[in-house]
Amino acid sequence: MKLITEHMSDIEYIVEGKGKKQYIKGVFLQSDVKNQNGRVYPFSVLHREVKNYNKKYVEKSRALGELGHPMGPTINLDRVSHLITELYEDGKNFIGKAKIMDTPNGKIVKNLLESGVRLGVSSRGLGTVKTNKQGVNEVQKDFVLSTIDVVADPSAPDAFVNGIMEGKEFSVTGEIEHFIRKDVHNTNSKKLDEKKLELFKKFLGNL
Repeated sequence: MKLITEHMSDIEYIVEGKGKKQYIKGVFLQSDVKNQNGRVYPFSVLHREVKNYNKKYVEKSRALGELGHPMGPTINLDRVSHLITELYEDGKNFIGKAKIMDTPNGKIVKNLLESGVRLGVSSRGLGTVKTNKQGVNEVQKDFVLSTIDVVADPSAPDAFVNGIMEGKEFSVTGEIEHFIRKDVHNTNSKKLDEKKLELFKKFLGNL
């Protein structure tokens, strides 16, 4: 399975109540339409996942999202910026609303929004993609929605992180692989085994 991210940019900034709670609202997910990354999410897949996500996370106030582009499917609490409070169907789209939190990253989001910066959201989930008869990359039934993140550049090119998720094993490539290779390359041959063991322990610690 691979980590799949999609970007949406039509997000509304809202300030509510006397305490001036800050939210973002807009289209968080789209189905049955080819997106900018050349992929299509069948309505049935997103309908199922949104229902599950609402039951497991939104209704229990556990639907946390992050600022930026995480390298894996899990939520990093030190990067949390918002809490998704609503996610519902609107035709082929799924509208979401998220409260910006008073975390370090949440404060960054608030400052950016107050300064007039246009932010977007990026869905994150695990699944496989196959080319259908029409030559379109279609997300398969095994797709699992992880969360919706806030991104600074919703018009960025395909943010696709290659990875494998089998049980508790999750191997990512990209920036992590780059730094591991660099670390190993800078280690002399006598200490190479020791360095490999150290990196392996770090990997286990992130599971």
